[in-house]
Amino acid sequence: MARPRCSNAVFASFNVLTLLLGAAVLAGGIYAGAPRHRGATDCERFLRAPALILGAAIVVVSAAGIAAACCRASLLLWLYLLLAALLILAALCFAAFALAVTNAGAGRAVSGRGFKEYRLGDYSSWLRRRVEDGRTWGRIRSCLAEARVCRSLQRNRTFDEFVNDHLSPVQSGCCKPPTECNFTYLNETYWTKPPSPSNSSNPDCNTWSNDQSELCYGCQSCKAGVLGNLKNSWKKIAIINAAFIVLLIVVYSLGCCVLRNNRRHKYTLVGK
Repeated sequence: MARPRCSNAVFASFNVLTLLLGAAVLAGGIYAGAPRHRGATDCERFLRAPALILGAAIVVVSAAGIAAACCRASLLLWLYLLLAALLILAALCFAAFALAVTNAGAGRAVSGRGFKEYRLGDYSSWLRRRVEDGRTWGRIRSCLAEARVCRSLQRNRTFDEFVNDHLSPVQSGCCKPPTECNFTYLNETYWTKPPSPSNSSNPDCNTWSNDQSELCYGCQSCKAGVLGNLKNSWKKIAIINAAFIVLLIVVYSLGCCVLRNNRRHKYTLVGK
């Protein structure tokens, strides 16, 4: 008799853990969608929908698991196992999708520079379509302006100090003109165009502006830099996603064990 109770208790405990995790994600999504006067930014609101969907899914699945464990209701347990299987499948599909769309694309080393430069054509067509969409890029551009990624570079360094610095993909693509444009360095975010027309065919040479609210935010290299940062971020997310999948599989296995034990317990009572 003790074995089913123990399995139900362990199963319920794991689901309480995942419920708290889902509630935290859901709360983060709600906070991200708060009005601007409460401190929310376009960057944060841009992440609201995925957080709300993921958090709500985890909460619903975990609540079904807790109810099934407390009530020993086979129907609820079957519902939980179905929902959990769908959640595991979705997490696996996301992992495969993230690997597929971020597999291509990498920064290119530039001679005499400590940083890499990025080209939009190096990335997958799916990612390129996302950043080339005007509405999507408008949100991303707003995020970059709010995060002040270029202003953080302004430290009055010499040219040699600047070019030997390690810049993030976004800083390399959005905060300076491409090296092939042969602009003259005045400071980290202020460059002058050469007096004679550039031989470069790179359209970013004409897009660059010394207006500190513009810089290279409209450049192809900036979009490529955003994708470079996204690729690095998704590597970290992939690790979290893998741990999440392992946790779900563990809880799913416990659910199967509880269902089997509850059925044995029921048959034992019927036999008596």
